Amino acid sequence: MPAPNARRRTFLIGLPVAAAAAFGIFLWPEAPLPEGAGVLDPDEALARVRSGEVWLIDIRRPDEWALTGIAAGAIPLDMRRDDFASALAEATAADPDRPLAVICARGVRSRRLTLRLHEAGHRRIFDVPEGMLGSRDGPGWLERGLPIDQAPGATG
Repeated sequence: MPAPNARRRTFLIGLPVAAAAAFGIFLWPEAPLPEGAGVLDPDEALARVRSGEVWLIDIRRPDEWALTGIAAGAIPLDMRRDDFASALAEATAADPDRPLAVICARGVRSRRLTLRLHEAGHRRIFDVPEGMLGSRDGPGWLERGLPIDQAPGATG
């Protein structure tokens, strides 16, 4: 059994390494968006939705929609749905060639889904990395004071 000081030294050496590793997770560079994919800030996303240039898909959960409302003009579509792809196709059937813009709470899920949708064949797609609540990319939809729609089924 190691002496108490040896265990303490191991712990003290291991602590900064573990902290650096954990901190590194936050500093790890994101995968670049693929060709044809882009980024919109919330103001740009709203302008493009209003002009009919993009479909804005709010991929958060229903409980999140109920808390904040849904970005004005967005289609609420929980990304966890087993039938997400077919529900997306149905929701955008009126103009399936219109580019997609994806928004979530803070830009993490929207980036992942942007990459997945691109892999699935959507070549004109945008991420809204600020999300509804803000992120390192900016203050977000709500902080910018942009309009929201009431969540489906929400009362108040």
